[in-house]
Amino acid sequence: MRSISGYSRLTKVHKFSAAGIAAAGVAALALAVVPASAEDEKQQAIAVKPVAWNAKAFGTEDLSAELAQQSDSATQQARHEAEAKKKAEAEAKAKADKERAEKEAASRSTARKPVKAEPAAPKAAPAAPAPKSYANNLDGWIREALDIMSAKGIPGTYDGIYRNIMRESTGNPNAINNWDSNAAAGIPSKGLLQVIDPTFQAYHVEGTSWDIYDPVANITAACNYAAKTYGSMDNVNSAY
Repeated sequence: MRSISGYSRLTKVHKFSAAGIAAAGVAALALAVVPASAEDEKQQAIAVKPVAWNAKAFGTEDLSAELAQQSDSATQQARHEAEAKKKAEAEAKAKADKERAEKEAASRSTARKPVKAEPAAPKAAPAAPAPKSYANNLDGWIREALDIMSAKGIPGTYDGIYRNIMRESTGNPNAINNWDSNAAAGIPSKGLLQVIDPTFQAYHVEGTSWDIYDPVANITAACNYAAKTYGSMDNVNSAY
């Protein structure tokens, strides 16, 4: 409650302090009013003894105890709050560590899950070599016939074949002999190497045409016959 002047009411400490100051002032005034001789002053000085502060007399003992109790309570409350904060931080850290450990364990479990190996794609078969091409002329026919003969094991050379072709047909695949003994017998010689039908059919090389006028078929059949009869077309130097 405020007084009329607006100042706060004096506390218990203020009252005790004011009372003490007032008492000291009265004592000083009494000494100043009553004159004393030097001897009296000496006796008074001897007689006067210091008065100890009595907390109970002034009522400050309860106040000090109350302040000390409040200080202890505040200290204990601060300590409890600090301990609670420390405990909460420790619990939060333990929870975070546990969650992190669980996540890491789950991650390792997922990472270690065996992965089914995909079957290896079958290797592609090597591409077949492109067929060799040959010119559609005497040179190309002889070279193609030589490759077939080499695969079949039939001997012969380019020069030996070329030499006999030029003698027999001058390189004409459609040449036919209608005047010799074979023609008189009804089986004229035909083609590049002038082969008769029975010989062509007997010594035909597999994989070639059955047309006796086909250049490659005619050469390979004639060379096959010459190999069986003379050892090779290279050994033929006249009609055979």
